[in-house]
Parts: sequence; C-alpha cells; structure tokens
Amino acid sequence: MWGPPPQRHDNESARPLLDPFGRAITYLRVSVTDRCDFRCVYCMSEDMAFLPKRDLLTLEELDRICSVFVAQGVRKLRITGGEPLVRRDIMTLFRSLSRHLASGALDELTVTTNGSQLARHAAELAACGVKRINLSLDTLDEDKFRKITRWGDLAKVMHGLDAAQKAGLQIKVNTVALKGVNEDEIEALLEWAHGRGMELTLIEVMPLGEIDGDRIDQFLSLSDVQTRLAQRYTLDETDERTGGPARYVRVRETGGKLGFITPLTHNFCESCNRVRLTCTGQLFMCLGQEDAADLRTPARASGDDAMLRQAIADAIARKPKGHDFVIDRRHARPALSRHMSVTGG
Repeated sequence: MWGPPPQRHDNESARPLLDPFGRAITYLRVSVTDRCDFRCVYCMSEDMAFLPKRDLLTLEELDRICSVFVAQGVRKLRITGGEPLVRRDIMTLFRSLSRHLASGALDELTVTTNGSQLARHAAELAACGVKRINLSLDTLDEDKFRKITRWGDLAKVMHGLDAAQKAGLQIKVNTVALKGVNEDEIEALLEWAHGRGMELTLIEVMPLGEIDGDRIDQFLSLSDVQTRLAQRYTLDETDERTGGPARYVRVRETGGKLGFITPLTHNFCESCNRVRLTCTGQLFMCLGQEDAADLRTPARASGDDAMLRQAIADAIARKPKGHDFVIDRRHARPALSRHMSVTGG
C-alpha cells in the first residue's frame, strides 16, 4: 500500500493557473485507463488495440500529478476512462485523493462510468467523499443496449445504478443522441431519469477516432431535439453552470434538470475552465485540438515537483480559445484521429 506524497506549501505551488484568455483552470479530467468492458459503436471499434500497460501512469503518478494541479487551484477532479472502474486497484487512487476533500483544497471528486462496476464500488466511492457520478446510458431497451455497447449487459448497469442510489450518490445520466437509434427514446429516458431523481444530459456525437460505422449517419442535432421536446414539455431556461460544457433547462412537468452538450451546433468554449490528462500523462488543453503536453517525462525525471509545475504552466500558456469540431461530410473522417477513450470521457 502506497501513501500520498508529502504536501507542498511553497508560494510557487500555490500560484493559480490562468490561460492566455484569463480563464482560471479549476477543473481537471483524468483518464486512468483507455480500456473499457464495452465497445460502444460511436466510441470504439470492436477490435480495439489498447495501450501497453507500461505506457500508463501508475496510480502513484496519477495521484502526484493531480495533487500538483490541486495545489495550483484546481477545485474539481473527474476520474474517467475508458471505463475507470475496470482499472486494477482504482479505489486506492480515490482513497488517496480524498485527502484533498478532507483538507478543503478540493471541492469535488467525481467519476464518469458506464455503470458495469458500480455494484462493486458504489459504497466505497461514497465513503471516499464522492457525492455524485455521471452514468453513461443511451437506451433503456435491452436489445438496443447490447447493439450500442456490443458487450454490455443492461441488467448489470441497472443493478449498479440501484447500488449507487442506495449509497447516496447523486447521478447524472449522460445520453449520446444517435439518429435512427435512440432518438425515439429521448422522452422516455427523460421521464425515467427525472422519475428516479436523476438529471439527464444529452450529448451530440463527438468526431473523435476511427470507428466501424459512419458518424454522419449517427449525428443528431440537439437543436432539433430541443425544439421537439419544447412541443411536449415546458423548458425553462436556467443560468446554471457546473463547470462543464452543458447548457441546462428545467423541465417544468417533471421538475428535473435537462442538459445539452452541443460541440457541433453550439460552441461552449468561451467559459472553458478545464484540461484533460490522459492515462499516459499527456495533457490536452482542449478536447478538440491535437496539441498536448507531456507530463509523464517530468514526473518521472525528478521527485521534486518543480519540473512538473513548469511543464503544466507552459501547457496552460498554450490553451486555445476554442475547438474546431466538425464532422467531415466530404471524406467521412473524424475531426481528430484519437479515440475518446484515450483522452477521457
């Protein structure tokens, strides 16, 4: 069992991270693995080649890098994958990072999951100070779920969802809107989620990585979805922000909150306060750009954090104003070659 690194309190480590546009970086999303026990059709090809384990940051290195970010003003950590809960001994990382919640240095430690491992881990996540989670779920139909995920078992996810709610975790359901696949289920998903006291956020297909299908056929504009929903429900605009890219409305008939993440039809970059760390130690300043900074090398080069802090500072100084997401309809190719499972969901 490894212990957390010693806390550093020097003035340099306390300097907040500001990008070239004056935005404070307070939110770090951390991919702990590119592996997943599903093969969702919009995310991965069925015969994915995963990274060799030697290329991955160790749990100790992940803890150290996260802690440097927390010392420099990051207030929210989201653990992602792949599917983060399939990583061996992952709860060791949650237990260690929870010290930043206890100290008050961190406001929130959370996780995005497909729910397959929740039954096993929900209670311990809650014990580590996790208050809410994001659950990726695109359908309530068992056969359709199997087709979308290829390997998934909806009953297992629902069992995990029950365990999470029993443990007191708040849940936001993330649903990728897929044309001709689940567009006829959106109202049912909305009423089901709100009926269980959960939020629902709809997401447009992200043009990341080569897959077996065609994203042009998958793409469903959420502007069209919102127009359709407004014919059936009263959607009250809100100015709520959670530090992520979603825009929210309140559904008057259900009392629940509905989010829209629209990277293709509505650019959400103006208030971006987040960066993403991959499981190999690459820091992406923008999900929609290829520019990345290597944090693994400075982390392994020295036990002192000075090199690591400098690498982070240099990276934040290159953070762009926004992304350039587009689905290339002429060549049917993704905007970026890397898969979402590599960068983190």
